[in-house]
Amino acid sequence: MIAALLCGAGVGSGLFLVARGVAPPRPSLAQALVQLRRSPEPPAMLTAEDPGGFAARLGRPLAEVLTRAGAGVLIWPRVRRDLAVLGRSSERHMAEKVTLAIVGLLLLPACAGMLALAGTTLPLALPLWGSLVCGLAGFVLPDLGIHSEAEARRRDFRHALGSFLDLVVIALAGGGGVETALADAASVGEGWAFDELRHSLDAARLARDTPWSALERLGNELGVAELGELAASVGLAGAEGAKVRASLGAKAASLRSHQLAEAETTAQTATEKMSLPVVLLFAGFLCFIGYPAIERVLAGL
Repeated sequence: MIAALLCGAGVGSGLFLVARGVAPPRPSLAQALVQLRRSPEPPAMLTAEDPGGFAARLGRPLAEVLTRAGAGVLIWPRVRRDLAVLGRSSERHMAEKVTLAIVGLLLLPACAGMLALAGTTLPLALPLWGSLVCGLAGFVLPDLGIHSEAEARRRDFRHALGSFLDLVVIALAGGGGVETALADAASVGEGWAFDELRHSLDAARLARDTPWSALERLGNELGVAELGELAASVGLAGAEGAKVRASLGAKAASLRSHQLAEAETTAQTATEKMSLPVVLLFAGFLCFIGYPAIERVLAGL
């Protein structure tokens, strides 16, 4: 009875999502007016996303239908920010989640079918519940490593930002203006961080926007607070003519000291993690040495 109810609920939910995606509801008049009056947002500062691999291409058609049906809310805002840092679109991430969920749903029924062909019959509840658990695990699996990868990418950006600040200070010492110093410093470095800086500054120049506003938007999109502080300092110099060369140099030194302390903390944490295998190995060695003696003592009682 429970299996029939679950199958009926799954089929009904699938039909509802398909109907919602094929014929989405029409927006109300108030929503249409809000869309017409909405002011254009500034262009995104991040570069183009990677289209993804085989799993993303395989699940993209169904992911588009689910997104139109409103399933995009299943991707949390924090995950969306991390995806933007990694250069992955939400559509690609949803496609990967859908593909892994389908694989998880079909894995145990396929194994049960092969066992049935071999003459071994499993209870119906086992592949049914197992497929639901595997499907849910496959849907959640792509979210697990996203945050750690994004944090590692943010750390790389902070390292590059320290070098960028040093280059800006050198350009300002040579007598250049703030905008010229920012453009020259971004054009010298290599790597994805400098590519993002160059892209944001070029987009600001083409849109006739100030470079510090572009840097602030880039910092908000990446989740790097230090870039917002740099934008505030540079904006003060550009708007009011304040001398910021000394403050930028101090900020670069502070950023390097913070990165050094973070690296030492990471190394200390890794060292502490290495102590656990040593303790377990030593405990196993003690058991191996002491077992014969304990066994003889117990046998002699």
